Amino acid sequence: MNNMSIFTSLLLILLLVVVSAFLSCAEISIAASRKIRLEMMSKEGVHNADRVLSLQAQPGNFFTVVQIGLNAVAILGGVVGEPALTPHMREIVSTFYVGPMLENISFAMSFLVVTAFFILFADLMPKRLAMAAPERAAVALVQPMLLLETLFRPLVWFFNSLSKWIFTLFGLPQVRQDVITPSEIHAMVDAGAQAGVLLTQEHHLIENVFELESRYVPSAMTPRDSIVYFLLTDSEDMIRQKIIDHPHSRFLVCDGHIDAVLGYIDSKDVLKRLLKGEQFSLADKGLVHTPLSIPDSLNLWEVLERMKAMDEDLAIVVNEYALVVGIISITDVTGVLMGNLLAITEEEQQIVRRDENSWLMDGLTPLNDVMNELDIDEYPNPVGYETLSGFIMYMLRKIPKKTDFVLFSDFKFEVVDIEGNRINQLLVTRFKQDKSEKSDKSDKKEQSSKTE
Repeated sequence: MNNMSIFTSLLLILLLVVVSAFLSCAEISIAASRKIRLEMMSKEGVHNADRVLSLQAQPGNFFTVVQIGLNAVAILGGVVGEPALTPHMREIVSTFYVGPMLENISFAMSFLVVTAFFILFADLMPKRLAMAAPERAAVALVQPMLLLETLFRPLVWFFNSLSKWIFTLFGLPQVRQDVITPSEIHAMVDAGAQAGVLLTQEHHLIENVFELESRYVPSAMTPRDSIVYFLLTDSEDMIRQKIIDHPHSRFLVCDGHIDAVLGYIDSKDVLKRLLKGEQFSLADKGLVHTPLSIPDSLNLWEVLERMKAMDEDLAIVVNEYALVVGIISITDVTGVLMGNLLAITEEEQQIVRRDENSWLMDGLTPLNDVMNELDIDEYPNPVGYETLSGFIMYMLRKIPKKTDFVLFSDFKFEVVDIEGNRINQLLVTRFKQDKSEKSDKSDKKEQSSKTE
């Protein structure tokens, strides 16, 4: 082979590498481009973003063109590369070996060199470049790929029709399904926080939005025994004193007992009458407002929708027996949404960290907050209770008393203050299990509960 033919062969190999690199880059960029990002680019007026989206929706013709091109280039690379490099390899090998295997060794070396060259420059490097910015690469390469699709239309039609027939025969999906799951959104939010795109506060806020659907009314409401309410027969002085002692914005009005709710009054309405020096009674027309009642089985997202539909920001929570179990306001729901972004007074704080391994927790602390604080993945059979107090009662299978405790997930939950049947406060401490305890825990998947 003369010098000109060698130069021509090497130039042809280089051209084949460029073509293969282009096809590899186009393939990985179209496949890896995120639909959400492309839609944003389309709205921003980025040229060809819509074409990439259309190509992703029906990728059959595109991948057919890519595979035809890559296979053709690979075959041509072998045909051109072997005769171009084998003579040079023969000269190199003959300097230290002359024998019957000389031709085979020279061919093998030329094959390895051409293959390595194609793998490095026609496959790995282009794909890595495309993966670094898939949307930008896809937008830049989609127009030439559509041109190739038009040029190879007969071949594309033949192979694509054949592949569609095979897909239909085996019942395989032919259209890309971009279904975004909550776990994917969580992963994207976590990745954004780790990359510094989201502030810590923004990260917490987004996470709390998703919590609204998994948390139920009992985890955010004011429980029955904490409700301050007026009786219809209360005098003006009694009403005034209750407002002074409990400066809430609204109070329930009941007829004899808390389960006979007539409505609620707004403290501002009472204050206006007091400032004007007017006498008033709970029986006055227009003073008591009709309440919104909701079941205790709703999640917080459903509560928001119900309040929006009824144009109310306070709701009475009732159970299946029509008994009042609590009240919930729009402030309670937004408190869950804002989480630790809100300033919390010492009296309102439900979790107090004493040191690295111990906490004081209110019995009414929502389980989600406990899980986040202690980094616990899940609780046993979480259906039926929403608070730390409910968890303790579920594990003990009785009404607890002081010093009763539960061991769960490397933590000891000990009752330290109780009022009647209500757990006011618990001491939570972290402990280290020995190997036998850990083995027993993994077998049972629950800890043992122990009482005094």
